[in-house]
Amino acid sequence: MKTSASKPAARRASKSAEPPGVSALIPGPKLVEMYRMMVRLRKFEERCYQIYLQRRIGGFCHLYTGQEAVAVGMIMQLEPQDYVITAYRDHGHALARGVSAQSCMAELYGRATGCSRGKGGSMHFFDTSINFMGGHGIVGAHVPLACGLGWASRHQKKNAVCLCFFGDGAMNQGAVHEALNLATLYKLPVVFICENNGYAMGTAVARGAAEENIYLRANSYKMPTCRVDGNNLYDVYKTTAEAINRARREFQPTFIEAVTYRYRGHSMSDPGSYRTREEIEEHKARDTIFKISRDIVETRAATREQIDAIDAEEAAGVEAAVKFAEESPECDPHTAFEDIYLTYPADVRKSR
Repeated sequence: MKTSASKPAARRASKSAEPPGVSALIPGPKLVEMYRMMVRLRKFEERCYQIYLQRRIGGFCHLYTGQEAVAVGMIMQLEPQDYVITAYRDHGHALARGVSAQSCMAELYGRATGCSRGKGGSMHFFDTSINFMGGHGIVGAHVPLACGLGWASRHQKKNAVCLCFFGDGAMNQGAVHEALNLATLYKLPVVFICENNGYAMGTAVARGAAEENIYLRANSYKMPTCRVDGNNLYDVYKTTAEAINRARREFQPTFIEAVTYRYRGHSMSDPGSYRTREEIEEHKARDTIFKISRDIVETRAATREQIDAIDAEEAAGVEAAVKFAEESPECDPHTAFEDIYLTYPADVRKSR
């Protein structure tokens, strides 16, 4: 009797308790804002998948579907002066930083209104006006650039932090390890984020790394390292907040391994034969976006009707972005050789 009476009470307490970190770490309105952004990323990528299959866009295309909690949970904590730099799976990072869906979609279409003037395509979204320093196609090659951004921040006293994203496959590149070493030596305000989605193209981490715990490989560079569940928005947010604060106040870099999962293949040309349908469905059953929508309703940060309205608004926004891209002008051939070399103003040239 006593035992059976205690069990329902425990269940009731568990059901009514707020999800960890909602009120203490992420206030309700902020959580709703982050949910909206994750939905935007998901709707954008799924629409990209469709129009790519329709051959309305082409070239390389690496989708971010399933990894939304990492980009949103990290980037939406930044201040205007901070930097973001990433690899070729860059759509989600660009949108989370504030690049418009219209300019991103136009870039995929190769139009002049694209965020890189139609010259970069899927792998090279840029918007320096908001310090989004681009997607980069060479594996690991952008990680030393993050050190350059951190060095510039210190030298110019901008009090800016740089978030540097890369995949698990990049950890086998020498340039990445050189950058991690320099970041500690020079005390650079950089947070290095390895988005470990389990596969470097089609190669599982266990087949390509002697040490599967990627964050342990960064321990030798004498910086704080940790692993976080990249599908748990609250853990991602908390861990990143600490790392950003450490970089901003102490000029100390941090290495975060965010364990996540991509629902689509490495790129649009990847049939994904190295994964089973059961594996993918198992991860989808723990989908972050669904969990956050449920938490928002349970904590009364928004109603189910408001959540549904957000979903509809973001879907409509992506459709508007497609329309904008398709109606935008093609690139002018005369601009082909622009944006290659830095052009100094006349007064700066004289001083040099």
